[in-house]
Amino acid sequence: MSDPKRPIPNHDAGLPWVRSPQHLWLIGAAISTVILWQLPWGHQILYPFSILATWFHEMGHGVAAMLLGGRFETLLLHPSGSGVAQHSGQLWLGPIGRALVSAGGPLGAPLAGYGLLRLSQKRLPRVQLGLFLLGCALLLSVLLWVRTLFGVLAIGALGVAIALIPLYGSPWVQYFALQFLSVQACLSTFSRLDYLFTENCTIQGVAMVSDTGQMAKQLWLPYWFWGALLAAISLYCLGSGLWRLVRSHPDGF
Repeated sequence: MSDPKRPIPNHDAGLPWVRSPQHLWLIGAAISTVILWQLPWGHQILYPFSILATWFHEMGHGVAAMLLGGRFETLLLHPSGSGVAQHSGQLWLGPIGRALVSAGGPLGAPLAGYGLLRLSQKRLPRVQLGLFLLGCALLLSVLLWVRTLFGVLAIGALGVAIALIPLYGSPWVQYFALQFLSVQACLSTFSRLDYLFTENCTIQGVAMVSDTGQMAKQLWLPYWFWGALLAAISLYCLGSGLWRLVRSHPDGF
């Protein structure tokens, strides 16, 4: 029995995404986001998504620390779009654990985005659940970890807005919103592509070792190797998720 609310996929029609304006918009948005983020004024144009990308990144660090036996203490988010996740406690696996926490920021968000992108291929109730869970995750982080006024206001507003989409958005808007936000999570690694290939950085005037620099310290291989590996995994998550989406629903939703 077919669902009258959703078109039946036709897998025999060449390149599936060519037939769906929805998928063209989604892929176009992904490409535009990456390009704009590399331009000097791109972060200003994409400011809300730049803040969301930072949140995804820092939450990846914090969640990785908790999974490895540490404590996620605070998430500091600044108007410049920079952020820091602070954790404490002894991590399991020693140097490998510390390297995994460093990788959690660039890698955790694409993995979460891939999961959400797969969820967006399901029926509408699952899509609504995905939006609701993402909105609740944003709001929960405000209660537990975000400790800057800007972060509380920005992440709180984003959380409320996303959680309300299932209540007030049309089915098309709900599907597209979850897919677009999933893509943004996958692309958060590229919000500052140069950061992946930098050994040291400065955040709010404080000199720090970058994520890939920390990985190089713990695992010996050079920082640029880890930057290239993380970028490749992020692209795979995005490409695989989009491919499965357009193959399963070539006509959109």
